Amino acid sequence: MTFVAVGLFAACGTGAVLVKRAFSPDDGDSLAGKVAQDSAEQLNTRLGYRNRPRDAASIAATEVATDPAADQPSQAIQMVLLAWSGRVYSSEKATIDVRFTVTVSADTGYFGPGHTAGSATQCYRYTLQYYRYTDYREISCPAIADPPAPSAAPVLQLPGNAADRLAAVLRTATPETLADAVRAAFPQEGFVIDTVTASGTLVAAVGVPSERDCIVMIRTPDGTTKAVGFDRVQLEPGETGCRTSLYTQPVR
Repeated sequence: MTFVAVGLFAACGTGAVLVKRAFSPDDGDSLAGKVAQDSAEQLNTRLGYRNRPRDAASIAATEVATDPAADQPSQAIQMVLLAWSGRVYSSEKATIDVRFTVTVSADTGYFGPGHTAGSATQCYRYTLQYYRYTDYREISCPAIADPPAPSAAPVLQLPGNAADRLAAVLRTATPETLADAVRAAFPQEGFVIDTVTASGTLVAAVGVPSERDCIVMIRTPDGTTKAVGFDRVQLEPGETGCRTSLYTQPVR
């Protein structure tokens, strides 16, 4: 009987330990670290696939610095830009360093063990490349108390009066002067220009291929000028691009 009593006591004691462990609150610091990891992964997903040429400062200013906070009632997440360099273009790389600071309040847990109060600070470097998905890794947090704010460079786009400019050129151009006249109307570096004369019709295309920005206009033999519609998918990489063939050889 004594042996049985000892066995029961041991069993009860073990059960008490198990119950105590099962209902002990989770560590708040560990939870905060997990939230920081999840936040870093979410930012990586949002930065995603890069198919526009951009410098790191512009990406940081428009896609990271403006990212909304994801605070929950019992936790606060602070995301701070630390550094950025390079650009997404050709074979070049851009990097952006971000610090995540998470604090969680204690939770008594009505239906579970809850967790203690805690905090965590983690830093990550995001690597971005043209026509690649963004990658990231954890890095040591640098001692930067007041990091600078990034600023975005202007994105090259066709001017708002591009159609009027091009129509004016077409009205007076000849097959021999068309190319030079269009270039004179759109002199800024980065604009792609393509011209051709097909069966007496003057055709001109002007655009910024990297931004999928393009306008195609024609002047028919009777002197009528008009813009030409086309499938915008043809502006994507590997397709026709901003070319006069959008009119002369349209995709069927």
